[in-house]
Amino acid sequence: MPRSALTGSRIRDRRVAAGLRQADLARAAGISASYLNLIEHNRRRIGGKLVADLARALGCEVSHLTEGAEAMLLAALREAVEASGPTGAAAETDRVEEFAGRFPGWARLLAERHRRVEALTAEVAALSDRLAHDPHLSAALHELLTAVTAIRSASSILSGTADLDPAWSARFLGIVAVEGERLARGAEALARSLGEGAGGEAVAATPQEEVEAFLAGHGWHLPPLEAPGADEATVEALVAEGRIASGAGRALAREALMRYLADARRLPLSVVAPAADEPPGDLSARLGAPLDAVLRRLATLPGREAGLVIADAAGALVFRRPLQGFPLPRHGAACPLWPLFAALTRPALPVGAVVEMPGPAPRRVRAEAIAVPLGPPSFSGEPVFQATMLLTPAPGAASARPVGPTCRICPRDPCRARREPSILGPAGR
Repeated sequence: MPRSALTGSRIRDRRVAAGLRQADLARAAGISASYLNLIEHNRRRIGGKLVADLARALGCEVSHLTEGAEAMLLAALREAVEASGPTGAAAETDRVEEFAGRFPGWARLLAERHRRVEALTAEVAALSDRLAHDPHLSAALHELLTAVTAIRSASSILSGTADLDPAWSARFLGIVAVEGERLARGAEALARSLGEGAGGEAVAATPQEEVEAFLAGHGWHLPPLEAPGADEATVEALVAEGRIASGAGRALAREALMRYLADARRLPLSVVAPAADEPPGDLSARLGAPLDAVLRRLATLPGREAGLVIADAAGALVFRRPLQGFPLPRHGAACPLWPLFAALTRPALPVGAVVEMPGPAPRRVRAEAIAVPLGPPSFSGEPVFQATMLLTPAPGAASARPVGPTCRICPRDPCRARREPSILGPAGR
C-alpha cells in the first residue's frame, strides 16, 4: 500500500490517541462523520486544505499524517523477515509499510528485537571463537581447574578422616585457604577476559587488543598526526595519553602510530580525502605512493565506513579494524579464502574480490589486498612479507565469492578450505 493511502490510518490513530469521536473530529474539520469514516478506512484519498484542517484539529503537523514510517524502520523490518529464513515467507512483506504506519510501537519493538538478536548472535560467535582459540582464556581455565582439584582433594581428606592428626589437619586447611585465594584470583581473571566494560566494549585481553581499543576510541582517525608539525614526540604523547596498561601494548601502539604518521606524511588528508572514491590502484598510480600505504590511508579517513586487516607471512592477523558484516576472528586462524592470504602467495601483485560472509542477512564487501616486503631490499637475508587488505561495502555487486570468518564458526559446507567442523552446522540448516 503506498504511503499516501495510509493517511487515513494515521488520522484514525491520532484521533483515538487524543480521545476524540469521529463526529467531533469531523465537525472540527467541517466534514461529515460518514466521510471521515471512509477516510480513516483508507477508502478516500485526501490532501491540501482538508489534511491541514484535520491536522490542526488533531494538534499535529501535516507531515505526521502524510509521511510514511521512517525508511530505517522499514528496512529493519524487511531485514528481520529475510533473517527469519523460510519461516519469514509467511510474512506479508508487501504490507510492511501499512503495518509500520498503523502500529508504529510494535514495528519499532520488532525492529529492536531483531537488532538485539543479531548482536547476540555475533557475540556468541565471538565468544565461541575465544573459547576455542584464546590462549589467555585457556590459561585462566587451567588455573581454575587446578585450584578446584586441590580444594576438592584437601576437603575430601578433611571430611573423610575422623582421627586426622592436628598438624596434618592444619596443613590441609592451609591448602584449602591458599587454593581458595587462587581460585578467587582465577575467577576474577576469567571474568575480566570474558566480561564487558561499562560502555559495552569487550575488555582488551592482549596487547594487540589494547592498541585496537585505543584506536577505535579515536574513531581510527588521529588529527594530531595529520598536523604538518607532527613528529615522534607527537606519537609519544598520544601513547602516554592512551593509558595502555601493558608495556607490549605501548610498544605496538608506538609502532602503529609511527606507521600512521609515515602514511599521513606521504599521503596528506587534503590529497586523499577528495579522492576517496577513486579505485585504490588508480590512486596509488596517480600519486606515486605504495598501494599498501594507500589502503591503510583510506581506512583512516574520518567518517569513512571501512575495515582494515594486516597479516604477517605466517597468516596471523597483526592488525584489525572491523567492518560491520565482515567479522574478524580475535584468536585463531582466519578464513584462507580471503584475498589477504592470496596476496601473500603473489607478493607485490594486487588481489581484489567482492566477498560475502555467511549469515541470515549476508553483506557483500569489496576486499582489496597486496603483500609487500618490510624494510628495504637486501641480499643478506630472506624478505619478510606483510599483507594489507582494505574492506569497503559493496551493496550493488552482482556476484560475490563466498568466504567465512574462521572455520569453527563458519557454516559453509562443503568447503574445500575447511580445517575443522563448524559448531554452527551447515548453512541454511
